[in-house]
Amino acid sequence: MKKTMVAIVGLLSLALTTQAQKKSGAIQFVSSTDPVAVAAANGFQMNDEMKARMPKSVKTNFELLYNATNASYMPVEDTEDSNGGGGGGMGRMMMRFGGAGGAREYYYTFADQKLVEVFDVSDTTYAMPSKLTVANPPSLAMNRPQNQNAPQNNSAVQFLPGPPTLEVVKTDETKKILDFNCKKVIVKSIRKAKVLGEDKDVTDETALWYTTDLGFNFSPDPNLWTEGVVLAIENKGKATTATSIEYRNVSAKDVTAPKKALPITQEEYKAKMEAMMKRFSGGGQPRSIRIN
Repeated sequence: MKKTMVAIVGLLSLALTTQAQKKSGAIQFVSSTDPVAVAAANGFQMNDEMKARMPKSVKTNFELLYNATNASYMPVEDTEDSNGGGGGGMGRMMMRFGGAGGAREYYYTFADQKLVEVFDVSDTTYAMPSKLTVANPPSLAMNRPQNQNAPQNNSAVQFLPGPPTLEVVKTDETKKILDFNCKKVIVKSIRKAKVLGEDKDVTDETALWYTTDLGFNFSPDPNLWTEGVVLAIENKGKATTATSIEYRNVSAKDVTAPKKALPITQEEYKAKMEAMMKRFSGGGQPRSIRIN
């Protein structure tokens, strides 16, 4: 009887230890982009010469680190394209200085559901509050006079000014990703356009596969989230998918936004970027602007 009790206690202890370990780990993601397909989906027409110069696909690796209270998401060193480019190793790397994909770092705090984007503008690192939601990405387009000498876009689809209308459609579809049960949600982006001269609505669909098994919220794209942890995003010409998971200890330092980052609001960031764009396009010698 005593041996049986010891065995039961041992099994319970092992189960609790395993469960605790699953509260901390690293998930690897791969983002694959077809530049020609993305351009076509946005109404930009490329001639055969331009298409020949573009890679068939560009792949960037990302890593989500998480523990019981926080998470971080950022690119890692490897980036490659179908034309033979690429980097070696999978060492975690801060990509704020012109790194692969120019992607931002994201830091999540589970208790208050806060999300912070960390990025560089020139030589300054900023931290900007954000949130997980379904929304159009912020636009920094300016109302500049059209350059009459610029090449005209002769695509059959001409998108009209104004942001797309977004619609979320839940489905009954499910599948396994990394052995997690995932549900599918479709985000429809509906844009007004002229198609062969006629006014029409053009709909672009993005599929999100999410799981609630991990116990926190996350998405590789903060503007594409409905609930749970998004493990795959599928869109015309672009896909981001979780490829592996490793349960291990993750330190608080790895999932905490850097203290040196200067706070900036969304409004301040937009005003700063528009001012830089005005200086850049205002004549004189072109200036170098780096945004990561």
